[in-house]
Amino acid sequence: MNVRNHIKERRLAAKLSQQELADRCQVSRQTINAIENNKYDPTLQLAFNIAKVLQTQVDHLFISEQEEWDV
Repeated sequence: MNVRNHIKERRLAAKLSQQELADRCQVSRQTINAIENNKYDPTLQLAFNIAKVLQTQVDHLFISEQEEWDV
């Protein structure tokens, strides 16, 4: 199952750079870049950390392609 995310949109709305988000989540900027470009699926803990920094819920950041078809 493929998963897409809305991290970039949320990050930009929060006026954070990839580096700022990475620093707050204690990962590299390259990790955030890979997640935003759907090249890497974050661990559950990292997904929760990103959601916390972006002041949202995990299920608002990630969506499976299957969910898009079911709606």
